Amino acid sequence: MALSSSQRAALAAIDAASDELRELSLEIHARPELGYEETHAHGVLSDYLEGAGYVVERGAHGLATSFRATAGSGEPVVAALCEYDALPALGHACGHNLIAAAGVAVGLGLRAGLEAGDAGGTVMILGTPAEERGGAGKARLIDAGAFDGVHAAVMTHPGMGDHARSSSLAHRGLRIVFHGRASHAAGAPWLGLNALDAVILGFSSLGLLRQQLQPSHRVHGVITHGGDSPNIIPERTEAQLLIRAPTREEVDALRERVLSCFRGAAEQTGCTLEPTWAEYPYENLIQSPPLADAYAEHFEALGGEIQPPRMGGSTDMGNVTHVMPGLHPHFRIPAERGNHTRPFTDAAITPEAHEAMLRSARALCLAALRIYTDADFRAEVRLAFERADPS
Repeated sequence: MALSSSQRAALAAIDAASDELRELSLEIHARPELGYEETHAHGVLSDYLEGAGYVVERGAHGLATSFRATAGSGEPVVAALCEYDALPALGHACGHNLIAAAGVAVGLGLRAGLEAGDAGGTVMILGTPAEERGGAGKARLIDAGAFDGVHAAVMTHPGMGDHARSSSLAHRGLRIVFHGRASHAAGAPWLGLNALDAVILGFSSLGLLRQQLQPSHRVHGVITHGGDSPNIIPERTEAQLLIRAPTREEVDALRERVLSCFRGAAEQTGCTLEPTWAEYPYENLIQSPPLADAYAEHFEALGGEIQPPRMGGSTDMGNVTHVMPGLHPHFRIPAERGNHTRPFTDAAITPEAHEAMLRSARALCLAALRIYTDADFRAEVRLAFERADPS
């Protein structure tokens, strides 16, 4: 494939920054931080982008660990997104250190491509905190106006395969609290109302419900508080759950069935149930077909091989793709097991993972660059989004 001067400049900028991008990735990986607590990653990325000549707003859009870095001016505007939160206990078991480096790489390439050609526009690199555990950083940023005036948003995610069009499950988080009555577990257990029995009974009912769920539906959770001492009948227990399905409408139908499991447990144990739904649901991904096709073309021209689409987990990038065109491909890193495992944490800092990230970032940058340089392509991206009718 013959490359234009803008495309060659974009790829050269990413290649020139390879060592610095790897250092960013390693530094973020070494200091894993949970959602909305990513002060180190926020500082490292903001410092780097300021040093690279971007105008950086720290603590952007009312979120302390979000940042907004811009270069250029006018329209169109493409946002390259960075994630950098980690998982409890496992650290960067979803490779968000690589996502952060990839977002920077795409932004660097887009700026260089614009500077080398005749097209104008604004390059935005947006730091989006708290994707994991239902943190919904991107949904909060949408509400805060972070994506106003943006023509498309792109990011790339490590996984176990190279995919351009994979979708994701919508989900909604549920916090369950049971209130019982404490009593001496040996001296007078009959005077207690056992909140631990209630949460266990709720999970048992949920296990039976799973037999009748659609294969694409998922319900899973953990007990986060089971009591205070074995010699006290537990008076308070707590659990966190995620309800997932291909669309939010399916999630909404499923969550009532899930909640009924815990309502029944409360009635049978005499406890009271206090359910709280997460403020922000996660939407399913709507991948932009023109952007996905352009990404796949460039990815394979760079020596990769795109695999058939698959259904992934859940991401608040789905929320973004319901309000504007977006692309969220996956790239394979050499992990023994998939995301959210310790082997994936280890694989996310290998040289092979870095090279895989660079190839994906190059392809994503070249695909996004067409939004600036090709008015017909830009119109095609917009029309495909409008036809998808995400509303």
